[in-house]
Amino acid sequence: MKAQIQLKNKSISVDFSKPLDISIPMRAGVENVNAWYVDPVKIEPVKGDGFIGAVAQGGSVNFRDIDFNPHGNGTHTECVGHIAPTVFSVNKALTTFFFDAQLITITPSTYEGNSSEFQKNGDLIISEEAIRKAVDTNKPEAIIIRTTPNLASKINAHYSNTNPAYLEYTAANWLREIGVKHLLIDLPSVDREHDAGKLMAHRAFWNYPKNTRMDATITELIYVDNTIKDGQYLLNLQMASFENDASPSKPVLYAY
Repeated sequence: MKAQIQLKNKSISVDFSKPLDISIPMRAGVENVNAWYVDPVKIEPVKGDGFIGAVAQGGSVNFRDIDFNPHGNGTHTECVGHIAPTVFSVNKALTTFFFDAQLITITPSTYEGNSSEFQKNGDLIISEEAIRKAVDTNKPEAIIIRTTPNLASKINAHYSNTNPAYLEYTAANWLREIGVKHLLIDLPSVDREHDAGKLMAHRAFWNYPKNTRMDATITELIYVDNTIKDGQYLLNLQMASFENDASPSKPVLYAY
C-alpha cells in the first residue's frame, strides 16, 4: 500500500499499511483518561417500549447512547471556537487532513521566574527554549509533542486537580511565528489547569483575537508510544464531523 505523496516542498513515499495511531481509545468507565472534572464516559444501550439495544440482553441489535465531553474524555482536536464568544466549528476549520509533521520529545522543566495567573513558580512547563532546540529548521506544518516520563498510564490518567505540565505561552507564540498550523500534545491542555481563564498559549497559537488563524488546530490528550521515534512523519488528522469547537479525533502517523 505504498504511495507517492506530494507535500508543500517535497515528494515522499508512504506505506499506508503501517499506521501509527497516537489517539487514546474512548471507553466507558473510570479507566478512561479524564480531565477538567467531567464525568466518565457512558456507553449504554437504549431502552424503552420493550426494546433494549443490546444483543447480549435479548435485543435484536446493539444500539447504544454515548455521553462524553470531547475536551475532558479523550483525544480531541479543537479550533479557536474553544475560546471565542462566537460559535466557530472545528468541522469548518479543519478541511484538509494530511500534513508534514515532526514528533519531538520534551522533558518539562521547572519554571523559575515571576509568578502570574497563567504561569507560577514551581510549575512544570514545556519551555520556548526546549521547543526551539527540538523543532527542525524545515518548519513542519504540524508539531507533535511527547512529554517524559512517557508512561502507558497516560491512557487512563485522571488529570483533574493535578496541575499537569503545560506549554509556555511564548513557545506557542514562536510555533505560530514559524508557521506551524497544527499542534498536538499528550497533556490535557497547552495551558495551565487554573489560569483565571487567561488561556495564553491557546491565544498565542491562534493569534486571537487579532488576525485570528481560523484554520489552525490544537489536539490534546494524545498518546505516543515509546516505540515511535522522534522525527518526520506524515500526519493524518482524522476527526468526527461535529459542528462544535472540538471533536474527538484520531491522529495517525506514517513514517517516510
